[in-house]
Amino acid sequence: MSIVVTGATGHLGRHVVEQLLGKVPAEGITAVVRDEAKAADLAARGVRLAVADYNAPETFDGVFAAGDKVLLISGSEVDKGRPAQHQVVIDAAKAAGVALLAYTSAPARLSAALADDHRATEEALLASGLPYSLLRNGWYHENYTENLGPVLEHNAVVAAAGEGRVSSASRADYAAAAVAVLTGEGHENTAYELGGDEAWSFAEYAAELSRQTGKEIAYHSVSTEALVGVLTGAGLPEAFAAILAGVDASIEKGELVVSTGDLSRLAGRPTTPMSEAIAAALKG
Repeated sequence: MSIVVTGATGHLGRHVVEQLLGKVPAEGITAVVRDEAKAADLAARGVRLAVADYNAPETFDGVFAAGDKVLLISGSEVDKGRPAQHQVVIDAAKAAGVALLAYTSAPARLSAALADDHRATEEALLASGLPYSLLRNGWYHENYTENLGPVLEHNAVVAAAGEGRVSSASRADYAAAAVAVLTGEGHENTAYELGGDEAWSFAEYAAELSRQTGKEIAYHSVSTEALVGVLTGAGLPEAFAAILAGVDASIEKGELVVSTGDLSRLAGRPTTPMSEAIAAALKG
């Protein structure tokens, strides 16, 4: 039996594998990657590599074995039909007879278009009959802190979220929850609503940035249409800009506030405060 992580060299996948290495022997971990070279450091530490691509079903032949626990990290190619990509993994996992397939989904309350692929994947996973765990990840601190350049350049936080609040957490926090499910018992046929312990507003986010940088950084609440214009002006494709603006609209409606406590409970510790994520990003 192995613990198998797809997308293992991605932002979240690397955190998961790193934390698994602290809990189980390296030879009990399989990292599924598209580019073997990007995982050379993991192979050097004893992690088994499997080269496979969501867009090429045949590459998943033999990746899984009976009894494996698998983490399907959702694909990042929102323009390539993610439910079909995820179906490839579900089919291969079912054929192998894995013991658990955990999937990084989105909060159940999220109505933004971004959630559509996740809902479709959840339906496919339930229809497969596989033992499953739905890890409904909320928003990530890094969605904001990894792109502070324009904010600091213009001394402005721009969002179409009004006074809405966000229960974000760090990738490492979400990875800890996934590791708990992959290494623990009793997580079959479960759904966890995951988010940070403390929700924040964009005005509070701007105030914290001001405090830590010593600059006057203001929050500008704009319409979704205006935000699409800002994002496309910064070089994002219009379709992706519209998806992000849609998430802001959901934030305004309170759909990214998660108050279950599932994340800190699974991680076994409080979630990382946004202020710490900002401090780490500013240190760079």
